[in-house]
Amino acid sequence: MRQGDKSVLSARIRVYPVPGRHNTQATPRRAMAMDAIRVLSSEDVAAVLSLDGLLDVVADALVRQGRGEVERPDRPHFPIGTAEDGRPAGTALTMPAYVHGAETFATKLATIHPDNPDRGRPTVNAQVVLVDADTGQPRALLHGNRITNARTGCVGGVAARELAAGPVRLGLLGAGSVARWQARAIAAATDLRSVRVYSPSDSRVDCAQRLAAELDVDARAVDSPEAAVDDASVVVTATTATDPVFPGRALEPGTLVIAAGAFDRETRELDAETFRRAARVFADVPSEVATIGDLRGTDLSEADLLPLSAVLEGHAGREGADEILLVESVGSAVFDAAAAAHVLEAAQRQDTGTVLEF
Repeated sequence: MRQGDKSVLSARIRVYPVPGRHNTQATPRRAMAMDAIRVLSSEDVAAVLSLDGLLDVVADALVRQGRGEVERPDRPHFPIGTAEDGRPAGTALTMPAYVHGAETFATKLATIHPDNPDRGRPTVNAQVVLVDADTGQPRALLHGNRITNARTGCVGGVAARELAAGPVRLGLLGAGSVARWQARAIAAATDLRSVRVYSPSDSRVDCAQRLAAELDVDARAVDSPEAAVDDASVVVTATTATDPVFPGRALEPGTLVIAAGAFDRETRELDAETFRRAARVFADVPSEVATIGDLRGTDLSEADLLPLSAVLEGHAGREGADEILLVESVGSAVFDAAAAAHVLEAAQRQDTGTVLEF
């Protein structure tokens, strides 16, 4: 950190408690037969999940991951199905994780099918299984779409809360569910003033209208990537693109860029100019971000990526109002484990869902 520039960072440092297994503030488990599981549908998850509560859950999970206080095996991803043109119809990912001291560990099976919007179905689908860490007994099966979208959005929300320079004027590249959840989480975490949405399809109009109604902000669809980025203080990319979705030269000084779409070597949302202009590049999972398509055309390696947890720990952050900062997010099963446990606790308190003998 440059000398004399610590004031911007120091005003943003937060202290995140790290709950232990015997934390007296924890909610006690609802008594349930050892061979029973709680099943939470999409509607059940929606009934108990709040972004305001989830933001700090995800922030804590980032800190725990950064400290190495988690188990997070490699997440394999592999092609599945066959599309009409003979290519794979989608990608499957298996994502297990355990946060040290937690009562449960999680395994998520996620799928990404880029053609699903044409079928009226979500691009990303997921299910989460929670298992008792002490006994190995299954505790819950959760519909994972909302959990995945919400925890992904919360990474962007936490990043914007810590790194955005002032009130947020959001430029949103992408108009699907991931993009909408990024906007919702940023609205929950910051002073969101406006949203400009671009997607090459007409979905941008529906996305802008929904966000305007939900968030009560000035949200509008625009006709080009440049129009979305122009005058934005935060730019979010949430697409399955394989080529850059906006020109880095269009970024205003002080912009925070949050890239949430690329997840493998083939997917790419950012051009080399965006990286060249960035003062620092943060990553939620540096080892995995180093392998994705966004880093093509750059000479960056894992060693050049700062963990986003370092911002939450007060070790790194914004050092000047005019700096362009970049956050790459590929997601982590640790966030799923923490978010799913949070949802299960809320469901137990409210007796939501269906308990089944298993």
